[in-house]
Amino acid sequence: MGDPIALNVQHLTKTYGTGANALTVLDDVSFSLAAGATCAVVGPSGSGKTTLLGLCAGLDRASSGSVSLDGVALGRLDEDRCAQLRSEKVGFVFQNFQLIPTLSALENAMVPLELRREPNARERAIDLLDRVGLGDRLHHYPAQLSGGEQQRVALARAFINRPALLFADEPTGNLDDGTSGKVRDLLFSLNEESAATLILVTHDLTLARLTQRIIRLQGGRVADDQLVPW
Repeated sequence: MGDPIALNVQHLTKTYGTGANALTVLDDVSFSLAAGATCAVVGPSGSGKTTLLGLCAGLDRASSGSVSLDGVALGRLDEDRCAQLRSEKVGFVFQNFQLIPTLSALENAMVPLELRREPNARERAIDLLDRVGLGDRLHHYPAQLSGGEQQRVALARAFINRPALLFADEPTGNLDDGTSGKVRDLLFSLNEESAATLILVTHDLTLARLTQRIIRLQGGRVADDQLVPW
């Protein structure tokens, strides 16, 4: 038997507005990812990439279709249970880092475990920040860190709860080429160690080709879905 399905998306559609003013940004998208798989979603701006990621992570509700995350159908959950599932199963990395400006690097990395009141949050955060090369920047605030350093804090935060699935939205989009390479390497090395299922949205084809599979969206629909040759 193969690996269990970590993410199952069936006939997913997202429409904003009604009637003549309706705008369909995602149209009948279906795919599934096995546990531990890596996948990139690519396509031009406005093709529905970020919308798809938000629906898969339970950050938004579909107009029709379904998403099952680690065997749980998101459409059957209320907002509180959906938030609890994300806390237990999901890590996030965003293009604009989304660090809390009033918290230090250490405190930002600790947030997911602090919210769950886990006792080892500080020790786990220190370990992860050390592994991403920020062991000497624990008490610096986001404004005192470069973009690359902020994204490395975000990586530590994303992996601290040992997620079953990791969603990354343009994780290198705000970084220069040299810094992007370092963040790419860290993302994939940490993900390999954690055995998380990784789905990322990117315009960076170099980053996309590091995954096992590339799904290309065009006009809200799947235009291409292929395995990456190794």
